[in-house]
Amino acid sequence: MAGVEHIKVDADEAGMRLDRWFKVHFPGLGFGALQKLLRSGQVRVDGGRAKSDTRVQPGQMIRVPPLDVDAKAKTGPIAGKDLKHSGDGELLSRMLLYEDDKVFVLNKPAGLAVQGGSGVSRHIDKMLEAWTNKKGEKPRLVHRIDRDTSGVLVVARSRGAAQKLTAAFRERDTHKIYWSLVKGVPRKHEDKISTWLVKEQTPDGDRMRVAKHGEEGADHAVSYYRVIDTAAQNLAWLEMEPYTGRTHQLRVHALYMGHPIIGDPKYFIDDPNWDFPGGIQKRLHLHARSIDIPHPSGGRLKVTAPLPPHMVQSWNLLGFDEADGARDEE
Repeated sequence: MAGVEHIKVDADEAGMRLDRWFKVHFPGLGFGALQKLLRSGQVRVDGGRAKSDTRVQPGQMIRVPPLDVDAKAKTGPIAGKDLKHSGDGELLSRMLLYEDDKVFVLNKPAGLAVQGGSGVSRHIDKMLEAWTNKKGEKPRLVHRIDRDTSGVLVVARSRGAAQKLTAAFRERDTHKIYWSLVKGVPRKHEDKISTWLVKEQTPDGDRMRVAKHGEEGADHAVSYYRVIDTAAQNLAWLEMEPYTGRTHQLRVHALYMGHPIIGDPKYFIDDPNWDFPGGIQKRLHLHARSIDIPHPSGGRLKVTAPLPPHMVQSWNLLGFDEADGARDEE
């Protein structure tokens, strides 16, 4: 990188520690090198000296001196502005967690739809045309996650791989772990939730609700959860595992427990007796953290996705340590 740069802090990075901000933007810059730059005053925030634990805020300007690392490293979380200003192939490459000759695994950013629909101008299915191979084969979706949910998305590179992966999802030979931040703390540290769910039309679009057994159109839904950590009795970090794969299943089950997911635009109902935590963005705090699935060529494929920027910000604010959730990621 040549010359000094001044980089504006994005809205998605509110409250992020300065050392974490550098890790996202300059993954090749080591901890020791950053400390040296901070001590010598070469890194500044809005013209002033800063420390590694300084919390940055949207609109602040960070002075970055010439570095011996790739300044334009396209790695790390994808911010909202990237979705608007990056090409399909470039964005897909930044999302890529794993690839081989049969499979791509992406870390889908929150706010990007998997498939098209009303009001959807850009979605993964259409973007995958940028990765059409020499035979004219476009990579194929084999499952989906909600538009506002981030995390692991498996894509098949061929028709044969798609058939095997789709069968694994259908036969429930997959192990999917989600991380969420919910209102309050569940009474049971871990539990199973079993209900019937039915889709209903509302002025705000389709919404799922808990139904009675035997109700027309209702499907059985089973989820498991465990509490990883809590912030007083106000918030809880849950590991959630959907055994079935119904629409909005984890979001509805969290509400059914009385602990809706923070920032959920459909299922988090405002409570006048509960104050939304300061410094936490009103965006869905649900992330498809990891997947364990049979690989089309044999064996099993296990992939983990880093948290999206708005959840990193909340975890930092609440003092949660990602390592505490790593029990099932070995």
